[in-house]
Amino acid sequence: MLQSGFFDLDNRYHKLNERDPLISLNNLIDWEQFRYSLNIIREKERKSNAGRKPYDVVLMFKTLVLQHLYNLSDDEVEYQIRDRYSFCRFLGLSPEELIPDAKTIWLFKEQLVKCDLMKRLFNDFNEQLADQGYKAQKGQIVDASFVDVPKQRNSRAENVEIKEGKIPQRFEENPNIKSQKDMDARWTKKNEETHFGYKNHVTVDNAQKLIRDYEVTSAEVHDSQVFIEILAENTSSDVWADSAYQSENTEISLAAMGMRSHVHKKGKKNKPLSEHSKKANTRRSRVRARVEHVFGSMTNEQGGCSGQVKTNSFLRGFLQLMDSLKFHRCLIV
Repeated sequence: MLQSGFFDLDNRYHKLNERDPLISLNNLIDWEQFRYSLNIIREKERKSNAGRKPYDVVLMFKTLVLQHLYNLSDDEVEYQIRDRYSFCRFLGLSPEELIPDAKTIWLFKEQLVKCDLMKRLFNDFNEQLADQGYKAQKGQIVDASFVDVPKQRNSRAENVEIKEGKIPQRFEENPNIKSQKDMDARWTKKNEETHFGYKNHVTVDNAQKLIRDYEVTSAEVHDSQVFIEILAENTSSDVWADSAYQSENTEISLAAMGMRSHVHKKGKKNKPLSEHSKKANTRRSRVRARVEHVFGSMTNEQGGCSGQVKTNSFLRGFLQLMDSLKFHRCLIV
């Protein structure tokens, strides 16, 4: 049997570093800057000092980052941390240390939901992007995308109650049924396609193609209803969006905010677009299409988030933060 040399292990780590994107992510992101926001979870006074102390909040947050980056279930991320050296190194754990189990990971996500921390963490991350030179520049592009979730098999009466904000009696009587129901998702129809779930409203900057603000709504909410709310700070006043956002109120609001509108024009039933307007839309599309790269990256390269947006058990805002982190990782690999 060959005896390992003094520099063999160091050489092994060096080779791993060359290919491990998590090393680059650790170098670029100051995870300690999230601690102040995350510590809100621990503000509740413990009843007793007995028992094992809770896991470090930054470690738990980075565990969720791993889970979403690699599209893992709670049980699978627990196993992968035990099995993969790169995961342990990313979390700052040695192989012999205790690691969070699946139940602990699930509970931490629930705590983030209850404390409503996702927008705050998202803003912490955006501040780091700006400090590293990824400032929002050259205007912003707004768009929305459906996030479909498993369809519900409810009666018409139950659907009426859900829309009214009530919990149907059948759900209350059977906790197992209630735990499987997503009562925040809604049906909608667009271009003859039917969707059930949510809608991702995002604004990305034209320079970096990074998400700068977001809102997650149920699927039936029209794109234009959250258009103004998600506009973010940018070095340029230019705003691009497709024709779903076009209206007189939109133009008035943008002008009042000192922003230049590049919203696509749309024809009407008895008044189709002129050739000039069509050519102007084509020019706008060359910029507006950049937001599709972000949605495409989420779906094709990173597994998307379909089926994960369930408000009674997961974090809708967390998906936006994690997808922004994912796209940030694509920049450094």
